Amino acid sequence: MNTFSLALRNLLRNRRRSFTTLLAMVVGLVAILLFGGYSSSIKYGTQTGFVQYSGHLQIQRKGYFVDGGDNPTAYAIAGYQHLIDKIRQDPQLAPMLAVVTPTLQLGGIAGVFATGASRSVMATGLVAEDRNRMLQWNDYQLVSYAQPLPLAGAAPDAVVVGTGVARKLKLCSLLDEAGCAAQALPVAAHAAALPSDIAALASLDQPAAKVASANRIEMLAATAHGAPNVASLDVIKANNMGIKALDDVYMAMHLAQAQRLVFGSEAPQVTAIIVQLKHTAQLEAARQRLAALLSAELRAQDLEVLDFGTLNPTYGQTNEFMDSMFGFIALLIGVIVLFTIGNTMSTAVVERTAEIGTLRAMGLRRSGIRKLFLCEAVVLGAAGAVAGVACALVVAQAINHSGWTWTPPGYSYAYLVQVLIGQSPRLLAGSVIGMLAVTVLSAWWPARRAARLAIVDALRHA
Repeated sequence: MNTFSLALRNLLRNRRRSFTTLLAMVVGLVAILLFGGYSSSIKYGTQTGFVQYSGHLQIQRKGYFVDGGDNPTAYAIAGYQHLIDKIRQDPQLAPMLAVVTPTLQLGGIAGVFATGASRSVMATGLVAEDRNRMLQWNDYQLVSYAQPLPLAGAAPDAVVVGTGVARKLKLCSLLDEAGCAAQALPVAAHAAALPSDIAALASLDQPAAKVASANRIEMLAATAHGAPNVASLDVIKANNMGIKALDDVYMAMHLAQAQRLVFGSEAPQVTAIIVQLKHTAQLEAARQRLAALLSAELRAQDLEVLDFGTLNPTYGQTNEFMDSMFGFIALLIGVIVLFTIGNTMSTAVVERTAEIGTLRAMGLRRSGIRKLFLCEAVVLGAAGAVAGVACALVVAQAINHSGWTWTPPGYSYAYLVQVLIGQSPRLLAGSVIGMLAVTVLSAWWPARRAARLAIVDALRHA
């Protein structure tokens, strides 16, 4: 306690210098925390988006992720409902699960033959109710941009497309654009323009009468045997998918409709089973349990479990980039703070040389001198850490409520700039501990030099 009291009094002896040093520490810590909080928001935001759309884990046939994108039938999973039931009923997995749902990916050509417009699409067959529950996942309580799919409760032939697809197919009634080049033709004209062979294939898909719609399109796909198959579909909405490359090919339809296109009257299959967990921290335990189930239940199909990081390589790349930037900025600020505090402590040693000699002459050991100066550094560091964290939290709140936005590379619309400091305990603890470590390190050499002063030489400065 005596050492702490002396250290505090010595810092208050030269308030201006102590305040300047403290200000440098606060500014440095605020900068580190703000960028770290921004980096955390990017990481949590990208993770939330990927988990909402692709789940935490996916069960696929081996090789599908690498080679099966253009040939889903060669990597389809048979008997998928039995496996889903096993996963949902497993006593170890059940408490972790949020959603378990099948999905079927397929490619094709969507067209409006009345206008001669067509484009290639990547369609996803899904269970709309399950997908909407997946979109509600928000483990980090962020601002979510996910909009529920209107396919829930819609007709069996209903589909949702990206705005890029709608623009290419001239589905102007679905676009909020004044410069849309063409208006949708009347249903009668559309039916008249449909080629007879395409119309015949479309009628085989769903013999029941279809509701007339100006946004009806046809999708041509290949069946499991390579034969062409056509479905007449009703586009009920165009969604901006955020990423332009995805927006230009996106189509979502009911799983049963996608299975009819690919497998016809054969037993339906899927390309993946999506597993979304309640918390990302459960991922490794769930992966190990799923691997054990697969080895016991469906060894013949040679299935594997892939996590969202593997399925979405940009997630890891983004994290590596943000980590490297954070490390560089933290190192730069740490060096500045190191020299600032080192200069302050060195000046204090020079000014108090006679005082050091007097303390040594009174019997204080060299270790006591080192302890005194290091205690001053710790007090200064602790005050800077507390003030820095408080200032960073205030500035972060101001930024989070400012409405400041930015558009990431490759995206179609802007995102709010968010700084997550209070939600990142590891960032807070690491930054505070790092600041204290830099403070002690910067004071160590001046404290050592002060402790090694000869008593007689030090007293000469009196």
